[in-house]
Order: sequence, then C-alpha cells, then structure tokens
Amino acid sequence: MDGIFLEDNMSNPAPNPPGSIPAPRWVFIHGQFVPEAEATVSIFDRSFRYGDGLFETLRVYGGIPFAYEQHLDRLERGAEFLHIQLPYKIRELKHLTVELIRRNQMPEAVLRMQLSRGAGRRGYAPAGDESPLLVMTIDEAPTVEKTTPARWQLIISSLRVPGRDPLSAFKTCSKLVHVLASAEALERSAQDALLLNEDGEVVETTSANLFWIKEGVVHTPPLTSGALPGVTRAFVPDLCSNLGVGYCERNATPGCLLQADGIFLTQSVREFIEVTRMEDITVPSSKLVNALRQAYHEARDRVMVRNWRDWVGH
Repeated sequence: MDGIFLEDNMSNPAPNPPGSIPAPRWVFIHGQFVPEAEATVSIFDRSFRYGDGLFETLRVYGGIPFAYEQHLDRLERGAEFLHIQLPYKIRELKHLTVELIRRNQMPEAVLRMQLSRGAGRRGYAPAGDESPLLVMTIDEAPTVEKTTPARWQLIISSLRVPGRDPLSAFKTCSKLVHVLASAEALERSAQDALLLNEDGEVVETTSANLFWIKEGVVHTPPLTSGALPGVTRAFVPDLCSNLGVGYCERNATPGCLLQADGIFLTQSVREFIEVTRMEDITVPSSKLVNALRQAYHEARDRVMVRNWRDWVGH
C-alpha cells in the first residue's frame, strides 16, 4: 500500500536531499500549520493550568492514521463528558490530519491530538466562554520488529489509581500519577511501571493495557478496575476468538501475574509488548503472544486496505 502521499491532491513538499539540514517540523495549532519552534500556547490555557483537556495518540502507517475512528470516538466521548466543544467537524479534522502528515513527510509516525478547553480566567470552574484549542503534533515512530515483539521489564509502582473512576475512560491531560510512576520505572532501569488500584488489584501500566496468559486463556483487568478502554486492547477479544483461544476479564493481584504463563501489553504505538521481568522475577515467554501479535498485524492490514480510499480522498 503506497499510502496517501501518491494520490492526494494537496501540496507535496519534496523530501530533503541527503546531507541537508532537516526542514522544521510542522504542527497544527490555533487553526493553522506553523513550524514547531513558533507554536505557542497561552499561559492562561486551562490544559496548561489545570490539565483541563484530552489527548489521543495514534500510529500512522503508510501515511494513514490507524484506528482513527476509534480514537476520535473516544476523544468525542471525552469532550462530551468534560463539556468541551470540538472546534472542527470530523471530516475537516481528517483533512487537516492528512495535511499535517504530508507537510512533515512522515508516512510512518506517531500522531498526537490534544484538545484543551482553551484560555480562561483564574479558578477551577470554567466560565463557559472559553474557545477550545486543538493541537496536532507528529513524531517519528519507534521501530517495531516484524517477527518479534518488544520486550520490557516492569516494576510495581508505589502509586495507586482509583477504580471505577469515570475519568479513566478517557485520556485526560491530568497524568501526574503516570508521570511519577514512569519516573519510578526509569530510576529502576525498567521500561514501565505497573499500576494498582486502591484495592491492590492490577490495572494497567503507565502507557499500556495489561494482559496475562494462564493455561491457554488470555486474561485482562475489567474496565471497572480503572483501566483505560484502549484502542488496541479492543482488538484482543476477536483475535483470541479467531485463534480459538479463551479470553477472560477478571481482577487479579500482582501475585497472580507472577504465576502466569506469560504477560504482555498493548498500546497504539508499539502494538504488542512482551513482559520479560516484573520486579526481580523472570516472566515466562509464551508463544501465544507472538501468535496474537501476528493476528493483530493481519487484522490491521485488512482495516488499512478497507480505509485507504477514504483517506486518499481527503
């Protein structure tokens, strides 16, 4: 699949010649495309002041954002919950997304969309007259091996997340627990930190949904634990069904995970990640992780083929 770069009729900047200074990266902010060095946000912006906003992180393959509708659906539902008006219609937003990818000449990338309530007066309560701000940025995607998943070590964070929190259904800009837990992992030379809820049950990591394998069945915490309804997570039940593998949502403690036959994570950017160690305990490797990962790639490619013409029309 050649992607949107060959057939879309918008401006198509030529790539930089070898040895040249890279062109400045473009971002979308305040309704226009500007070099990232020139992008500014008001000091009165409520996402800056209070974390009053939402974001989504999408993987771009061949110039096309994958699972765009699912990410936008979660963003829309979050905006409705927070009473923030999206400043663009979905079709217009897709057009702007295509142009951002094209301007940056990054067909393999990570796209971030952030919605803020906008600049407002001092105080937690919004006045109701704010102008919502949508910002889109793009970064290089990490390398994802075709044959083997990434392998991470986890620690168990000392911080806790609330279970049954309605805000856990969305990616809000208030991420201090995740920031501090991620710092804990970094200090201990781990790639991520496992988060527990106030009942001591496993929920997710700071950047991914959590799964474990026991006796051929794939388990994951229910959303009531406080877990984010991840976009990649949502593919797993069907992947299991297609492979004839059992799937179960249940609460569990870290001790249950240490008795598992394998542990893996899912996220939009790195797709499937195999956990090799948790704290100082080695986690067994399961062939089922790679089978699920390969099935995910096949499902992803089918979706991309179906959606390709819709994207090249923008």
